[in-house]
Order: sequence, then C-alpha cells, then structure tokens
Amino acid sequence: MLRPMFKTLFHYPWAISRHANGPLADARNAFLSHLAARGTARATLLHYASELLLIAGFLDTKNHDQIERSELASYAQQWAKRQRRRGCATLLKWPVDLFFRVACSWCDFMGWLKEEPQERSCCAVKVKVRAWASFLRSEEELAETTTSHYCWWARCYLRWLKQEGFPLRLTTPARVDQFMKHLSVTGHNRVTLACAAKVLRRFLAFAHRQGWCQRDLSQSILSPRLYRRETVPIGPAWADVRRLIAATNGTTRWDLRNRAILLLLAVYGLRSGEVRMLRLEDLDWTRRILRVRRTKNSQIHEYPLTAATGQAIRRYLKTARPHCNCPEVFLTVAAPFRRLSSGGMYCLTSVLLGRLGIVSPKRGPHALRHACATYLLNSGLSLKKVGDHLGHTNLSSTQIYAKTDLVALRAVAAFDLGGLI
Repeated sequence: MLRPMFKTLFHYPWAISRHANGPLADARNAFLSHLAARGTARATLLHYASELLLIAGFLDTKNHDQIERSELASYAQQWAKRQRRRGCATLLKWPVDLFFRVACSWCDFMGWLKEEPQERSCCAVKVKVRAWASFLRSEEELAETTTSHYCWWARCYLRWLKQEGFPLRLTTPARVDQFMKHLSVTGHNRVTLACAAKVLRRFLAFAHRQGWCQRDLSQSILSPRLYRRETVPIGPAWADVRRLIAATNGTTRWDLRNRAILLLLAVYGLRSGEVRMLRLEDLDWTRRILRVRRTKNSQIHEYPLTAATGQAIRRYLKTARPHCNCPEVFLTVAAPFRRLSSGGMYCLTSVLLGRLGIVSPKRGPHALRHACATYLLNSGLSLKKVGDHLGHTNLSSTQIYAKTDLVALRAVAAFDLGGLI
C-alpha cells in the first residue's frame, strides 16, 4: 500500500519502515495527509506522526467503531505514567493533554469515536440550526453572513434551554423573557437585545411550523425600544487612520498582510467579512479592478484598484502569503493556514489602535468604514455618492453619517440669519 506521507516526512529508511509498517498505518497516513492539505507545518506533522504511532499501539486491537473518549483518557494516563517512570516527564498534565488531544482529533477524523449522550444532545441542536440555516438560504434568500448571525443566536438560545433543563417544545414567553434577562445581566446592550429578540421571533415561528414548539410565540416576544438614528457612527480621525496605515510600513509577514487589509478597510470602506472573503480570482490585474462580494446582499461591486492598494496587495501575495490551496487572499500567518476569522480581524485593528494610543469608541474593522464615510462627506461628496461607495442599496443607510458631517454643520452654525438671532 502506498503511504506517501511517511516518505515525505522521514528521510532515513529505518524511520520510514517503522511508521509504514506500524499499526493502523493507512489511517495514520490519511490523517497526516489531511493535516498537510490544511497547511500544517512540517515540524508539526513530524510531531503528530510520532504521537500517532504510539496511539495506534493502544488502539490496534480495539473495535474502531466503538472508541469512547473515556477510553482515550485512560490510555493517555497510562502513557503519561510510563513516560514519568522512564524519566521523560516530570508532570502528567502535558503528556496526557497531548495524547488525548491528538487521539481525539484522529479518531474523530476517522469516524471512530462513539457518540456520547451529551454529544447526542449537541447533535440535536446542530440538526435544528442546520435546518433553519437551510430555510434562511433557500426560502428567505438571506446573505451567508446574515444566515450565520441568525444561526448563532438560535444556537445560543437552544444551548441556554439545554443548560436550564427546559425542552424547546415547552417554550413559553416567560422562558424567552428569562433568556433576554440573562443576556441583559451578562452585559449586552439594548441594540444587541433588540437584535436577539428579532432573530428569536423568526426562529420560534419556524420552530412552530416544524413541530418543534407547541405554540407560535413569535408575536409574544418583547424587545427594548430603539430610536431611529439614535447612535452616531464614530470612527478614528482621518489623520489617525493615516498613522494606523503608516505603522504597518515594515517588511514582516504581519506588516505586509495588515497594510493591505487596512488599505481595503480605509480606502474602500469594506466590511470585515468582505475583506475576509476576498478571493484571488476577485483581483483583475489586467483591468486593475477589485471585485467585492457584499456580505449583506451578496451583490458584486467592482472598484478601480488604486495604485497604493494594488501595490500593497501584490507585495503581500509575492513575499508574505503562505503557499497553500486556500482561495482567499488573506490567510493566517501561522499554520494551519486558513482564512482570517472575524476575531482575527478585530484583533488586528484593536491592537494597532492601542499600540499607537489612538482613541476611538469603536476599535474593530468597522471603525475604519465609519472613518472612510465621514472623510468622504467632509470632502464634499454627496450622500448618494458615499452610499454607492459603501455599497448601500438604500439612501437611508447613509443618512446616519450626515450627523457626523461636521464641516456642513459648522457652515450652518455660521450662517448669518439677518439679525434674527
């Protein structure tokens, strides 16, 4: 049987033979190939290969369809005690953790783990959330990010019900009120509570149609009152945005990647998800066009690729982007290489703002979108042009930025009313 991973990882014939002829060699080769395809570093693969070989020694005589986590934990303890007797370990914690983590990942990948009662209840939550996600995509035609956001709230509610011991089928308005109170106590503001209430109305209506709930509670969910345009979208000053971008004028992989990301956020006012989902095929270098898939309506907008932004992206792609099969432009710096997460994007801007001492009420990537809109308005562009630049389909979405048009407000304040006041 051809097992290419062992020949790729090891150079000495005795090492190749030991891994290739060891127990469960095909399964170990398949898992290592899976890790390699995800961009795992060679050093990590070597570490995993050694750990998998000793784990296979424990699992060789087992029924592979009925392996329980408790068994893996027991094997991990046995291995750690053996290591301590040999003088290879002083504490049991680290060899136990490593053995158990790698064994669980491998067995889960191979489909060997026996499903436990707690896992079955988690699977029930997943089944309901997946059914609702399918409905939102096919029937409601919601964007993928909106669908993910709605599913996150549904998952939170279902897990809270499970934790409190309440079945979904017996959900009452009082139970929903308790969940909203729980959110309020844990520090969520009125806007977040209103969003949760909106999602739960739609989810519980869907749950009733599916027969998961005895009653349709969608009309009985209370929500905190919000006032239209009660908040002002505030981002850092444009001078601070320039400082932010200048701080990434280095040659490290982090600087090259972060500079390109910050230019996309500030120059084009893109949302975090739009930058994270940007693919290599969206860069048309011949026409110097940037194609952006809008996260809220899934429309595709084309922008001219500015010289500075194009140069930053090209430099990142040539010298800093990892070599892997991921289609997205921006990837993690460390293996396993994958698309940036929303948390990673937030950390990128928040850390830089803190390092430079820039004061901003909002510290995530969306703050640069606000800064871009405010700068364009203060530069004299109309609300319509600013809305087109930001990808707004409705002018009302852009009107909120009129409250931050300080130049126009000062002009009104300085207007001579002919001695009336």
